[in-house]
Amino acid sequence: MEKTVCITGCSSGIGRATARAFLDEEWQVYATARDPEDVADLADLGCETAELDVTNDAQVLAVVERIIDEQGRIDCLVNNAGYGQLGPIEDVPVRDVERQFDANVYGPQRLIQEVLPHMREREEGTIVNVSSVAGRVAFPGGGVYSGSKAALEAMSDALRVEASRFDVDVVLIEPGPVESAFTERATDETDDVPRSPEYSDIYGIIDDTQAVGGGGPGAVQPAEVADWIVHAASSTRPNARYPIGTLAKVGSVARLLPDGLRDTLFKLALKIAG
Repeated sequence: MEKTVCITGCSSGIGRATARAFLDEEWQVYATARDPEDVADLADLGCETAELDVTNDAQVLAVVERIIDEQGRIDCLVNNAGYGQLGPIEDVPVRDVERQFDANVYGPQRLIQEVLPHMREREEGTIVNVSSVAGRVAFPGGGVYSGSKAALEAMSDALRVEASRFDVDVVLIEPGPVESAFTERATDETDDVPRSPEYSDIYGIIDDTQAVGGGGPGAVQPAEVADWIVHAASSTRPNARYPIGTLAKVGSVARLLPDGLRDTLFKLALKIAG
């Protein structure tokens, strides 16, 4: 029987590449985005598409109910939708922190609470949460984003054990920098942040999209991340975590360094950048 996957955030980057990768493996793909026009071309390729803002409870419920009505099952949920709020902790307004967590943490939680009961009933399924190496190692100017991904990581770790009794797998995908529109939106999100001159070195790095991750050395293609997501969804015993790219693997090791040493390295990097 053809398997069904629901993917959030398919308008560009990892989500779009993931939809195409599942299509290539002959899954029934539901590709969602806040603006349905952004995924119209995926419908032409064979995806079912839907409007879905993961911060909207009614839309989350409607999409899940539609998939169950039409397919009778959801074999894989890919929580990919999200963005990065950058800026020093002192400068980022609380309302922007709340928006960040609503999209990156509460959004996946909303989808999981609607999808998991169906997987539990069938005793089968995989939940893939797209995190980041930033969820393992926070960096100056990225504390809010890293905090949201760290929360997603912790929740996934707990859910992995909770769901295992129902034969439902929970997987974390942890890319490093990815060649996508992610950094363009991340830098745009700093426009409303009041920039304190005391953090000019940090803002200098944020404004350099390659330094943040919008390309340059070590960045991976969205298709590479997508391939690992499909691999995890198709595995009978997937790994708990998949760090993707050299920088992601380095970051996974860096979190084990003594805090003082890691802080010193970040201070040195800021001094060089400044």
